Amino acid sequence: MSMKTFMAILTGSADSAKHVPWDALSDEARNARVGEGMAAWQAWMGKHADQVADTGGPLGATLRVNEDGIAEATNSISGYVIVQAESREAAARMFIGHPHFSIFPGDGVDIMEIAPIPGA
Repeated sequence: MSMKTFMAILTGSADSAKHVPWDALSDEARNARVGEGMAAWQAWMGKHADQVADTGGPLGATLRVNEDGIAEATNSISGYVIVQAESREAAARMFIGHPHFSIFPGDGVDIMEIAPIPGA
């Protein structure tokens, strides 16, 4: 089976219930968790290095453009990673226990296939 490409959208919000205990941590404890989380993140990237097409990264504030122009907006997208896998389920399995939500206060990871552009 050929490999397909998937976008993994990391979701989370500062208003999430998962942020309450995170925000209650002392600076020292939070810094320790960040160090633990980054080590786990790097280990995850190393384990899946052959499947990661784009390491992605955290995302900043949102501007939304529509027929009314440009305006500040909010959403729960906090980062992304592009991976390759045989199926959407296989791509999703890569993220079971991911540090985004197992160590950091992220809500989850949404997996979507990047489909070819019709007629391209």
